[in-house]
Amino acid sequence: MPTLKRDEHYHTYADYLMWSRTFGDELVDGTAYVREPPSPSWSHQRIVFELGLQIAAALQGTSSQIVGAPLDVRLPKSTEEDGLIDTVVQPDLLIVCDRQKIDERGVRGAPDWLAEVLSPGTARHDQRVKLPAYERAGVREAWLINPADRTVAVYRLQAGRYAQPTIRALKGRMQLTAVPDVTVDWDQVLAKLR
Repeated sequence: MPTLKRDEHYHTYADYLMWSRTFGDELVDGTAYVREPPSPSWSHQRIVFELGLQIAAALQGTSSQIVGAPLDVRLPKSTEEDGLIDTVVQPDLLIVCDRQKIDERGVRGAPDWLAEVLSPGTARHDQRVKLPAYERAGVREAWLINPADRTVAVYRLQAGRYAQPTIRALKGRMQLTAVPDVTVDWDQVLAKLR
């Protein structure tokens, strides 16, 4: 499912609300991106689902919330009104600890943690377009999961910038830094792919 530029115009969230579809359309720094068919693969969706189940169980009884795509995450650059925001993304999974960021339209502001499961058609977009937007917005921890080579690149915010990523194999247990009471068991996630 390749991600393509919609056009060469500058767009805001107000524009996005008029033309976006339910899933896959995004806006980064005013540039509109649309996802073309096909839908995500079986392994992509199983990874998202299994991660979501584990994290939801770990967050039970806390005020933190986990949710998956499709959900609009508006990333304002300052205090601009919603209609003027020029970055709206749909990460595969995200955790929000501050419930005041959650509204009927989705999330306004940086999630505390998020994950993108890379696909051949979206990997470049996730790495080169969305990751810098996550850094600018202040997402404390971003995971780029590569099912093909069974690795995860973990980006952590330090002094407003992402440090060099930590690359880990998808095996064993791995703790989230931004939400420290959450641990992922990769062996359990990958067992569901077989």
